[in-house]
Amino acid sequence: MKNPNKFSFIDPKKWPFYYGYVLLFFGSIGILFSVPGQTVGVSVFTDPIKNALHLSRNQFSNAYMIGTLLSAFFITKAGFLFDKVGARIIAFFAVLGLSLAVFSMSFSEAVNTFIFSVFKTKSWVFTFVLLSLLFFLLRFFGQGVLTMASRNMIMMWFTKNRGKINSISSITISLGFSSAPILLNFLNDTYGWELSWQILGVILVFFSIVVIQFYRNKPEDFNLFPDGVSAAVTLQRKANEEKSFTLQEAKQTRAFWMFALALSFNSFFFTGFTFHIVSIFKEQLYTKDQAIAVFLPISVVAIIVSIIGNILSDYSNHKNYLFIMIFSGLLASLGLFFLSENVGFYMLIVGLGAYAGLFGVVNAVTWPKYFGRKHLGAITGKVTSFLVIASAIAPSLFSYFFTLLGSYGKISYLTIPYLLFLFLGSLQFKKTI
Repeated sequence: MKNPNKFSFIDPKKWPFYYGYVLLFFGSIGILFSVPGQTVGVSVFTDPIKNALHLSRNQFSNAYMIGTLLSAFFITKAGFLFDKVGARIIAFFAVLGLSLAVFSMSFSEAVNTFIFSVFKTKSWVFTFVLLSLLFFLLRFFGQGVLTMASRNMIMMWFTKNRGKINSISSITISLGFSSAPILLNFLNDTYGWELSWQILGVILVFFSIVVIQFYRNKPEDFNLFPDGVSAAVTLQRKANEEKSFTLQEAKQTRAFWMFALALSFNSFFFTGFTFHIVSIFKEQLYTKDQAIAVFLPISVVAIIVSIIGNILSDYSNHKNYLFIMIFSGLLASLGLFFLSENVGFYMLIVGLGAYAGLFGVVNAVTWPKYFGRKHLGAITGKVTSFLVIASAIAPSLFSYFFTLLGSYGKISYLTIPYLLFLFLGSLQFKKTI
């Protein structure tokens, strides 16, 4: 890169301490700022937007699915682009794109009314198409590109201490994501959903300036070295490292598929649960505020598991994480099925929290640890497309299980066999790649 400091007053070489720690802070904040494009952010506004646009729960869920699936087709391309131009440019345009999507969503009711007046009809199809396009923008720029670029950037600046560094990032992200629904619910109750989206859009515009000032691609661009160590130590580490895998080479390993499918389950289950959380707990006579407050105990479990998992990840075989994640998924599935019982509630909290905690470890640390840094964008971009597809189909499937079978908990008829398949597939997992 000819000028990695272009448009910025910040010079990593002149920073009083290793610049990777600065990126740890801003990269974690970047992931938090993807919340408007994450299910945890959209879920708070599900009922207000659905009611304003006069869509049924199934129609709203299907629009979410279509928009999210569309975004999955482009995220792999964004991963390749990440390897070419780096995190800084990718994240900058992702933040601006997410801001545009958020502003557009705030005017969705007005745009919908305008479309009705032009075509002189009030068919739900026009509303469905509009909402699908808006969800595409939200999911692509938020859940997909901004999250991937910010997380990968942090991992590019650390090697030996990735697990420890990711534990710090995971705590910030877990606390932020668990607090986000409470904050967004406050904004919604205070200002209404349209103005709330506009406030978020303005904040994102200001954050794009932060990105261009502080985000940096990799330490080598500034004659620095991962972890802030000396050149001699770095050369010794490179001599001991295995080669970096291309995406095609990674896809030929069982490890790639088992990790990717395990992460996809978390994306599926947590998205479906989060998207319908108010409705799920309404069945059990919980209020909206009580339902949203459930994120806090889940976050506590996730933070504890994440800290332990991240610290051990620098020394342990990640195959063990697969089995713990599978067990946690079974616990969450059974917990949702028996949610009317006290034991089911606690199983759900512990299962979701433990899975989410290890999700943060595996999705950040495993890919560079097992497959190297050179093609990290392409590999994580492909994995992110799987996560997006899983999150796309989740709200609709959860909704259909509820409307057709009468209970969200019966989604376990689908999730438990999937987890058993993962267990059997992981038995043949090689200890090393």
